[in-house]
Amino acid sequence: MKKSFIFISALAALTIFSACGKKNNTEEAAAPQVDSLAYSVVPFGEETVVAAFPVDSDGYTVIFDGTGLTGWRGYGKDHAPERWLVEDSCLHFVRGEGEGGDIIFAHDFQNFDVQFDWKVSEGANSGFFYMGQENKNDEGNLEWLFVSTPEYQILDNVNHPDAKLGVDGNRQSASLYDLIPAVPQNSKPFGEWNTARVVVNNGKVTHYQNGEKVLEYEMWTPEWVEMLQNSKFSEKSIPAAFRLLNDKHDGFFAFQDHGDEVWYRNVRVKQL
Repeated sequence: MKKSFIFISALAALTIFSACGKKNNTEEAAAPQVDSLAYSVVPFGEETVVAAFPVDSDGYTVIFDGTGLTGWRGYGKDHAPERWLVEDSCLHFVRGEGEGGDIIFAHDFQNFDVQFDWKVSEGANSGFFYMGQENKNDEGNLEWLFVSTPEYQILDNVNHPDAKLGVDGNRQSASLYDLIPAVPQNSKPFGEWNTARVVVNNGKVTHYQNGEKVLEYEMWTPEWVEMLQNSKFSEKSIPAAFRLLNDKHDGFFAFQDHGDEVWYRNVRVKQL
């Protein structure tokens, strides 16, 4: 993304809902070898300037306060999809007709501490993506967002079948999707609010759920490559994901449209 002025999402149809570090030579030498990328990063709008957003009493920048979608837009779009509504101070994805798709906060973050609240409807599935990019492949087509970004799973563990798939619960809420299970698994039932937190610092990542640390890992290491090769993101299964997830990059935040009803609120971030 090009760093420039704030991208203001197309809000005219939504305003009525406004109520609800550098590595040393040794580290570089030890890094896993992956084929060079043949992807281009082509943003669809200007990058949001985070400094323009309010800072709360804890020192976090509030990037969604429940009053509008400034700084947010659709993945691969220059506007916010119409099925993402600002309602009752929440970001609410609704089922039904109309334009959907993942929604992103259009700023590239590298090291950060991001927090938000979420709840889902019965049997719902969604996700929080971090370090995302808008990549086009050799043919010039936009790749799926999940191929460039880790996913903090958002799920009704009791009623969605994905909770029983994967390995050892690594598709349940707060897990690094299909890679590392969240332990302990302390999510609340559908219809109740959960708190999420993701900390990324120089490739070291920690997931929290409802105030507890549930997993940690380090990207771009031999262990990371091995995990990818043993998952749905392997070089054989999804080559684009294997290549892009091994590419050291920063990126934006996103909430997933998985076709199910989900709510988010109190989205805030501290850059480290």
